[in-house]
Amino acid sequence: MKFNYKRFGPNILRPVVEIKLRSGSKFLRYEVLVDSGADFCIFNAEVGEALGLDIKKGKMQQVFGVGGKVALYYLHKVNIEVGKKSFEIEAGFMPDVAGRMMPYGLVGQRGFFENFIVKFDLKKEEIELKNRK
Repeated sequence: MKFNYKRFGPNILRPVVEIKLRSGSKFLRYEVLVDSGADFCIFNAEVGEALGLDIKKGKMQQVFGVGGKVALYYLHKVNIEVGKKSFEIEAGFMPDVAGRMMPYGLVGQRGFFENFIVKFDLKKEEIELKNRK
């Protein structure tokens, strides 16, 4: 599966793709940054609430961001669908994501890269995801 990078302003391209998140019978489409530096998947808490999750009932974790700032997130199992591939992951839902500064979620090593072989091609402005066998 190939996706075009998304433009954020005149000089900023990012590997942002659309996924479908599902919990029970609820689902929604959500854009995510494919981030090789992220250890796991983190989504905005509002997304989890839209899926019917009681965010703060998940297992509480903390992450250290740029500058050493601590942020809390809550783990929940959800299904993620990319193209025609669907799988269950444990994702973090964070109440204090940067809002308009980061209008998408993050997919990282655990939950995403373990399910795909990922190829970034900035020159072609393209990201390619290949299913793992």
